[in-house]
Amino acid sequence: MRLLIIGHLSGQLSEASQIAMQNGARVTHADGTTQGLNILRLKGADLIMIEVGLDIAGFLTQIRSEHISTPVIACGIGSDPDAAVEAIKAGAQEYVPLPPEADLIAAVIESVADDSHPLIYKDPAMDGVIKLADQIARSDASIMITGESGTGKEIMARYVHKKSARSARQFVTVNCAAIPENLLESELFGHEKGAFTGAVARRVGKFEEANGGTLLLDEITEMDLRLQAKLLRAIQEREIDRVGGTKPVKVDIRILATSNRDLQGEVKAGNFREDLWFRLNVVNLAIPPLRERPADIKVLVSHFAEKYAKSNGIAPKPIDETAMNALLSHRWQGNVRELENTVHRAVLLATGDAISANAILLPDGSRPERAEAAATSVAGDAGSTDALVGRTVADVERDLIIDTLQHCLGNRTHAANILGISIRTLRNKLNQYQTEGVAVPAPGEGQRVGYGQ
Repeated sequence: MRLLIIGHLSGQLSEASQIAMQNGARVTHADGTTQGLNILRLKGADLIMIEVGLDIAGFLTQIRSEHISTPVIACGIGSDPDAAVEAIKAGAQEYVPLPPEADLIAAVIESVADDSHPLIYKDPAMDGVIKLADQIARSDASIMITGESGTGKEIMARYVHKKSARSARQFVTVNCAAIPENLLESELFGHEKGAFTGAVARRVGKFEEANGGTLLLDEITEMDLRLQAKLLRAIQEREIDRVGGTKPVKVDIRILATSNRDLQGEVKAGNFREDLWFRLNVVNLAIPPLRERPADIKVLVSHFAEKYAKSNGIAPKPIDETAMNALLSHRWQGNVRELENTVHRAVLLATGDAISANAILLPDGSRPERAEAAATSVAGDAGSTDALVGRTVADVERDLIIDTLQHCLGNRTHAANILGISIRTLRNKLNQYQTEGVAVPAPGEGQRVGYGQ
């Protein structure tokens, strides 16, 4: 993990740098924001720590104007609440007080490091995929990782990188679906100063950032055909042309790519270049959908239940048989991502000594079929769904959203993550409820009640 520290390395900040390096980070230092910007443009970084006394707002405004999305953590002497609030208002994601605590620095690094998303599996359906990944990991062959959305394609890519001969070097990811078409070329290959409006300085692209390491092209089938041709040349020649550049730049990288589409179908339809497909698909790692991996469901449920109990300050609870049967029977169209959100909700909604079928709710407020049957068959259960009979799904959904928002003390982002919906969907729902006269908790309002506390 590449950490850029911006500020004067005296005393506590120097100590933070040492702690970061002890936790596996490769640290680069800049005295001020101008030097920090130049390092970002020419080398890139996975995380930035910046002294709170510097112009954080101006720095963030500049990197956003240049479409640099590296997370920024502010740090300062002591735990001055005013300084922390100002840093967060300016756009910093977190505030770390100095002198640094080793555990806190380690947690910050882990939040953006590869190990924060471990590869967890037990089902025989994954054995062949893992064996093939282990077999080809140390080669430099390009790999295409395919599977439905949410199956864990990026986690598999990180696993391959860790097993490769390049594991000590950087792992750089580009989400081809999330970057506008007119910016993706510059994001991949970089640009020279003045190449287009807003190109205020030379900036390296992801190919150069990944030099010596691994580059993951996530959801590559979303890339337009014109850029696919440039990508093919870069992979074949091992050199790239910066936008506005006059000479090619040599790169040494290993390419991994992911897609949730039928690639052969995309080639036949003319949406994806056949020659690029052949170049990338030297080896294919096809990840089965979660519904075909029942043993994985069991271990993942236990992992997520423990993870979210800890992160929410709730005593861990076992998963009872009714809940596990319901989880095993559901088809999980969203795969591991959907399962994770469902277990997160269940941890918060469980009211007994264990997580039962009563706590298993899907994002729309409904239950998996076996959870519904199990919940209504338990006579005298304090968490029975008898009270729900006669109510519409819309009413149940509204109460679930409001209760979750209260639990999160009005934090919209946290509530949306728990509910498994986008922040935009949540805001639309809340606007609708307010129009209907329903009281909606404001940020900072609410209380943690009724969730097994």
